[in-house]
Amino acid sequence: MLTAMGNLVSIAQVSAAEIAHAKPPHPPMVGEPPPECPMHQKKVQPSASECPINAGGDAINPLNMMPAPNQEPAPDQPFPLPKDRQVSTIPKAGTNGEFWVYPSQQMFWNAMLRKGWRWKDEDIKPKDMADIIKIHNANNEQAWQEVLKWEALHAQECMTPRLKSFGGKAKDYSPRARIRSWMGYELPFDRHDWIVDRCGKDVRYVIDYYDGGSVDPHFKFALLDVRPAMDSFDNVWDRMKVAYMRWKYSDEINNNQQPSNGKWGIRFLYKCKSFLRFVIACWWDFIVSR
Repeated sequence: MLTAMGNLVSIAQVSAAEIAHAKPPHPPMVGEPPPECPMHQKKVQPSASECPINAGGDAINPLNMMPAPNQEPAPDQPFPLPKDRQVSTIPKAGTNGEFWVYPSQQMFWNAMLRKGWRWKDEDIKPKDMADIIKIHNANNEQAWQEVLKWEALHAQECMTPRLKSFGGKAKDYSPRARIRSWMGYELPFDRHDWIVDRCGKDVRYVIDYYDGGSVDPHFKFALLDVRPAMDSFDNVWDRMKVAYMRWKYSDEINNNQQPSNGKWGIRFLYKCKSFLRFVIACWWDFIVSR
């Protein structure tokens, strides 16, 4: 999504900020909340930014594809892990002011064991588990903020979008991700589809997670590509509007690099370049991606 596109983007950013703060305060940590985790991985080896799902036959929560929380230490666990869970800033659909809750370190450990991971193969320490949870939670918060930027386009009709459900599609690469890989770029290490309740209307978002290198002080390392799925007219229209705004305000986005003076031919070539960029953006959004 865009970060600076003139007045239209400023309005969208203000609306996104209003949406993000249109919720009651809530405690940062809880002891034994319901089993929830707004980010997970499906049939892939877990990493620092993933919340692995059940590999056995336990009952699965269809809203988050997670089994019932297991807060008991594993028999051969080398050190105790905290069982407290952090409440996210992501409002939960179908509830009265509830928010999604992230897994505890103990739950994450047990989930990785269910996926076949064995701690003896890794030089893992208690601090590593704490960092994994922080990275996991930071990625989800970042994804929700990107969703809110898109939802700001509909702030007049819905000021309180909520996350309804989500699912992992790690190996089901989107067309955009596949074509990027054909062009020499790396594939995303994870993909999620989030269903957002826009005041009674379900809206699907596709989120591709790319490796962003070193973890920053705020435990963010993933580069997120968040966009509405191309499965409804409203979503297509949103993508068209954003593609247009990216082109129209490309000068501001690129720090006003357009030549202010000079010959007419130079200015004409620059406008042609901007128009070509707009055409490519439209092709990328409506033919390549979904």
